[in-house]
Amino acid sequence: MSVRVLDEHDVARLLPMAECIDVMADALAAVSRGEVYNPLRVMARPPGEESLMGLMPAHRGGDRPLYALKSLAIFPSNAERGLDLHQGFVALFDGETGETRAILNAGAITRIRTAAVSGVATRCLARDDVRTLAILGTGIQARAHVEAMRAVREFERIVAWGRTPGRFADLDDVEEVGSAEEAVRDADVVVTATSSSVPVVDRDWLRPGVHINAVGAAFPSTRELDTRTIADASFFVDRRESTLSESGDFLLPLQEGAIGEDHIRAEIGELVLGTAVGRRSPDEITVFKSLGIAVEDLAAAEYVVARAERAQAGAVVSL
Repeated sequence: MSVRVLDEHDVARLLPMAECIDVMADALAAVSRGEVYNPLRVMARPPGEESLMGLMPAHRGGDRPLYALKSLAIFPSNAERGLDLHQGFVALFDGETGETRAILNAGAITRIRTAAVSGVATRCLARDDVRTLAILGTGIQARAHVEAMRAVREFERIVAWGRTPGRFADLDDVEEVGSAEEAVRDADVVVTATSSSVPVVDRDWLRPGVHINAVGAAFPSTRELDTRTIADASFFVDRRESTLSESGDFLLPLQEGAIGEDHIRAEIGELVLGTAVGRRSPDEITVFKSLGIAVEDLAAAEYVVARAERAQAGAVVSL
């Protein structure tokens, strides 16, 4: 059995952000149409251990059947080492025989497709007249989101805040500020891509009409947005089932009685399909809660492998 292996540089070269945004729009539409099987992720966290391992399978049937599995070891301490928190691979399996078709670097897939999904949400929900982008967080996802946001909207000003200043020093047009409040106060689009387990955004800081992509806090006990922000916003998700099982940004306000389960306005895929309404007024606050789902990995990996086969990129090994 021959398997194509693609490293981080291969994936980054073959998955340009603008193209990935369109790939993710199609993938999210497929989710909302019920065309793919995407069970909840499985997380294994040993007692007393900060790191954990996640397994994310997905399947697409029809005339192009395909299985995908992302296997990740997540090490929060990697931020201090200058390494990606996500270490692992995405594997594609033939949907008819089960044979392994390809193995791809998971860090690059995750980095690009996560930001690209926020790009889809921003394209659907942000006002056309936005001027200021605020990025909370200074890690790999924060930087990827600068590129994704620029791909779908034009900004006159980009401000960033994080616990580790200087991470954007090589980007001349990104201004680092001293607090999250200072970053958010005048922002028309906000990205929260932090490792915080408690809110980094306060409702009182937000201007009317802001759109927020909430990207960090992927567990039921963690959140980046305070309860009032969630309660006052129109709330959109990548997938309802995942949000109701995994998102502290939603589940904690739900437990507090501030919102009900019907607070989820729509999946982004429904906005792509035109079966649900997004922003309803210029002053409306919109929140997209990104959890990241395995179908996104399947679609991104399939796109990369198709390009790699045409370019004869990566290494083909016998397994």
